Amino acid sequence: MPYFDLAFNLPLKNVFTYYADDKGEAAFGKRAMAPFRGRDALAYITGIRDELPPGLKETALKKIHRVVDNEITFDEKDLEIAKWISSFYFCGIGEALAIMIPSGRKVKPLDDNIFIPSLSSEDEMVSSPPPLSGEQKTALDEILKPSSNKMFYLYGITGSGKTEVFLRAAEKMINEGKSVIYLVPEISLTHQTLEAINERFSGRASVLHSGMSPAARLNEWMRIRKAADEEDGAKIVIGPRSAIFAPVKNLGLIIIDEEQDSSYKSGSTPRYHARQAAIKRCSLSNAILLMGSATPSIEAWKLMQEGTIKKLVLSKRLSGGEIPEIIPVSLEKTQGCLSAELKEEIRITASLKKQTILFLNRRGFAYYYKCSSCGYELTCKRCSVTLTWYKSRNKAICHYCGYSTNLPPSCPDCGSLETGFSGFGTEMIEEEVNKAFPELKTLRIDTDSTSKKGSLKKALEEFRAGKADILLGTQMVAKGLNFPGVALVGVVLADTGLYIPDFRSSERTFSLVVQVAGRSGRYFPDGKVIVQTLRPFDPAIKRACALDIEGFFEEELVMRKALNFPPYTRLIRFTLRSKDEKRASLSAARLASIAHNYLRGGTELLGPSECPVGIISGQHRRQVLLRSKTLGSMQAACGKILDEYNKGRDGKVFLEIDVDPVSLL
Repeated sequence: MPYFDLAFNLPLKNVFTYYADDKGEAAFGKRAMAPFRGRDALAYITGIRDELPPGLKETALKKIHRVVDNEITFDEKDLEIAKWISSFYFCGIGEALAIMIPSGRKVKPLDDNIFIPSLSSEDEMVSSPPPLSGEQKTALDEILKPSSNKMFYLYGITGSGKTEVFLRAAEKMINEGKSVIYLVPEISLTHQTLEAINERFSGRASVLHSGMSPAARLNEWMRIRKAADEEDGAKIVIGPRSAIFAPVKNLGLIIIDEEQDSSYKSGSTPRYHARQAAIKRCSLSNAILLMGSATPSIEAWKLMQEGTIKKLVLSKRLSGGEIPEIIPVSLEKTQGCLSAELKEEIRITASLKKQTILFLNRRGFAYYYKCSSCGYELTCKRCSVTLTWYKSRNKAICHYCGYSTNLPPSCPDCGSLETGFSGFGTEMIEEEVNKAFPELKTLRIDTDSTSKKGSLKKALEEFRAGKADILLGTQMVAKGLNFPGVALVGVVLADTGLYIPDFRSSERTFSLVVQVAGRSGRYFPDGKVIVQTLRPFDPAIKRACALDIEGFFEEELVMRKALNFPPYTRLIRFTLRSKDEKRASLSAARLASIAHNYLRGGTELLGPSECPVGIISGQHRRQVLLRSKTLGSMQAACGKILDEYNKGRDGKVFLEIDVDPVSLL
């Protein structure tokens, strides 16, 4: 009688052995419901054995209650990836499988038309492929020629035709019988890319993303699994971060569009990075990894400089556009949110029947309430952050936990009437634009204004059709949007991200400004960008306005090396949180003490310390960092640290582990 090993979606490295279910449906690669710690829990059947593990008696075994799947949902290769995730990111095998495999319980009959396109893309796509430029052809030939180099980076200015090179490379792989995974930062902003893929690879394209229902995602997962046996089955899978785990067969190419985007890093356990997972998958399959962006991550840039990643350059816009003129404008003496220069350019642009994009990476109306008499600040009661005022709702709201309160008529501490909000968000910009330009139609897109299903798509289509003059938004407008009528981009406040206490703040600010500037003048030579700032001499702002990408990275790398931060080192971050502040501090101190005993090979210990955002949702947060030039020895030490820490851990303190964190907030 066989026994079955089960992995649960829990932070446990080990698997548990069970008897078969009564119907005899249990099999490797299926999911099952089984009793665990007094309740039924979903598990993954990761192994079959004829004998019990040493020391385990049959009387201790429990029976699988029910098998969920009719067919296997994962195979040995999927399990191999899950084990790698478990080892690399310090999570349970069941936790790894849970983020890979859709959670739908029943597979419905497959629908040939299940491919669901969504929103907009970096490069204009047409039904018949356009001819390649000389630079595009050189890049494509380099990618496809037989070589031991399997990692490439398509580094090109916005509008230079990166998407067409991606699709030509994918087409070549599919024609050779291989599969392709095409990663995008956000599925909601890739409508044209999805349509182009579906047109070019009709019937052979599939999409996986969290906006689909669990059942629909599972349908697509199984459709992809079966594609190897069907000549016209799904051979190219497109989606955001989690699509990296698509169960494709005979993988030939992984594409990562806008590689620098932080959304490729998971914000919950396991905190994997899609780029790292892509490298692993390509290594296992001897596949090509093709990344691309106008603003690479600093890690990718360094690897390009060293030759580990082959850099392929696209330097020309292909639709008649030229690099826009970028003008920095100081806000130091400006009354309101919009400078005279920006207002004048909006007027000129509208008179020419062209469109404007205004960018501000901050929601709400205003974000900083302070009493001028006593210095009181209105902060969240559950988080150590200031509240954002939403004038439309007359509420002050926390963006971390959702806590809200009415605006106090006077200072809650001293009773003074000398109080109020300062700073500005997209709501305030919208109000000022409408007052200054009542004759122009403005559309605002941020997570507040586009919460209704389909509202984002509707707004973008309306703007693309020329039915609005101004598009105002957060970083949604900086990613991959391509509007032929846009002649002017206004960055309302370029340096909001520079005030964040994180070593990547300059890199993020630079990337956002360059990306949003790229929305201007893509189809004509007289595009213009106004960059408003309170810090016109900050290197990130100066370099972005000059589009001096190489200069920025050169300067930033010098600083990172001096500070001993990535990409010259690797980090592992332990975050400890508890509703009891003392417990969080004691556990952090204990973990740091344990870690100190295992530091080898140049690994440094930083902390324990309070996180920059010290409280979120009532949870007090402390952090401990490990830093080393090599990851392997640090991970080995981390495993020993966790083993010892877990033996006496406080059950009321939660521990999160982040390998290669992209944020230290």
